[in-house]
Amino acid sequence: MITKEASIMATSDRVLAQLARRVGAHLLARGQTVATAESCTGGWIAKMLTDVAGSSAWFGMGFVCYSNEAKRSMLSVSAQALRTQGAVSEPVVTALAKGALKASGASLAVAVSGIAGPSGGSKEKPVGTVWLAFACKRGSRVVVSTQRHQFKGSRESIRRETTAAALRGVLRR
Repeated sequence: MITKEASIMATSDRVLAQLARRVGAHLLARGQTVATAESCTGGWIAKMLTDVAGSSAWFGMGFVCYSNEAKRSMLSVSAQALRTQGAVSEPVVTALAKGALKASGASLAVAVSGIAGPSGGSKEKPVGTVWLAFACKRGSRVVVSTQRHQFKGSRESIRRETTAAALRGVLRR
């Protein structure tokens, strides 16, 4: 017997899988590749992308940078930005996206950092605060766009919504 909660999760899984397939088709049609830099999602975006058969044609690597040390050592996020702005901030997620783009050689990188909860939030950055960044190569330049979201719900729902927002963002770039 499938409970209502399990049914909702199955639908969410289907939506994420559909988004990932669309991302793959979009990138393949354009001869582009994507890399990920993930904090609060813990690799969920990369997992959804690599669930798509043939994803090695357009996905080369992902970085799970959960700790501040990982952000610094793997993708060269500055200690100053982490100290002054915090891990969940526009400057840090921008640095993550640029670092993933540079390290991977991909044509597009998506980065996420957020507070999935249930604890860890503050008045300025409550649970559900998530920053996303998308870094794209435009000739010799790198163009970065960012988004701030305030998701509601459980830890899992915040992470699912973040994954969906990241996949939708890739489709828009």
